[in-house]
Amino acid sequence: MVTLELKEISKKIGSRQVLDHVSFKTGEMELFALTGPPSVGKTTLLKVIAGLSAPDDGEILVGGEDITRVSASERGIGMVFENPAVYPNRTGFENIAFPLKIARVSSAETRKRVGAIAETLGITHLLDRRPATYSGGELQRVALARALVRSPRILLLDEPLKNLDAKIRETTRIELRRLQKEFGITMVFSTHDQLEATAVGDRIAVMKQGVIEQIGAPEEVYCSPRTLFVARFIGSPTMNLTECVLKRVGDRWLVDASNFNVDVTSHAHGMDMEAMTHELLLGVRPEDVIVVGSPESGRCFEGRVELTQDFGDERVVNIRVGNVSLNCLTGKDRVFGYGQEVYVKLREEKVHLFHRETGMAVARNK
Repeated sequence: MVTLELKEISKKIGSRQVLDHVSFKTGEMELFALTGPPSVGKTTLLKVIAGLSAPDDGEILVGGEDITRVSASERGIGMVFENPAVYPNRTGFENIAFPLKIARVSSAETRKRVGAIAETLGITHLLDRRPATYSGGELQRVALARALVRSPRILLLDEPLKNLDAKIRETTRIELRRLQKEFGITMVFSTHDQLEATAVGDRIAVMKQGVIEQIGAPEEVYCSPRTLFVARFIGSPTMNLTECVLKRVGDRWLVDASNFNVDVTSHAHGMDMEAMTHELLLGVRPEDVIVVGSPESGRCFEGRVELTQDFGDERVVNIRVGNVSLNCLTGKDRVFGYGQEVYVKLREEKVHLFHRETGMAVARNK
């Protein structure tokens, strides 16, 4: 059981700064999910950790040991790529056993280890078959088996589920979590799919243009985004955002969003007077936009239904309030018609405020 620690890792490719002072430390046996849009540096970061690419600056530590200049073969780190690199002319057994052959492990020990890992992953039926006969999920499992058979100290997974269909992705996510706990191995899981990251990760790191914007448990990152980018990227449907100004009225803090006001006094611990001089954005998650039956139901405002979309047992209702469009998440038992007039209120203790220019949170839900 080991930890992985990165200290101020930077990397340029040509004139482009791909990684910019990236730092984090995993826990022992943690599944650490790295997420962000394509081309933000996730794959490059994994290659640097694996020793396939050298950083320009920074240190990499495994179990407290500096491995920054240790060769890839000596790091004890396994990596599974987005497109599994298997040998098409070799059987499943030969593909999985290849790292052991390079390490000159005995034939008896190789058969024992390959058999054990194949049974754990449920791929014993693939050992005598060649990759051309595999499904996408089977191909990923063989690649995973080849990485695990070496008993790596750290396992890196680069978009391992990207090329699988939705149903197989779901079952494979569950299987990865089971395997990670069963093997007691520290994993770094890279994905552009924020839903996948929050589903599998003990903690997640959200990346933007080579920089980690926020690290935390999935619930923490979802409920308390530190930046506008994180707020927009994490969550589906995405967070509602609208321009606003912040005013102090007596001992109360009020957000004026032109078409409605929101009392954010409960967020005062996260605000300062400087925020009143900045252009701001008000953010609220769709589940915190509540449709009420009458204007007497607390602080509310009038809107008009523009669109409804069904997702499983939930319904997303788009409501126009003046020139602001808000998505509201409701159960399917509630029926709304186009153009229907409704009354809306916000869970004021759940709203967020961001500097419009810097994107930094002024006030966050805690």
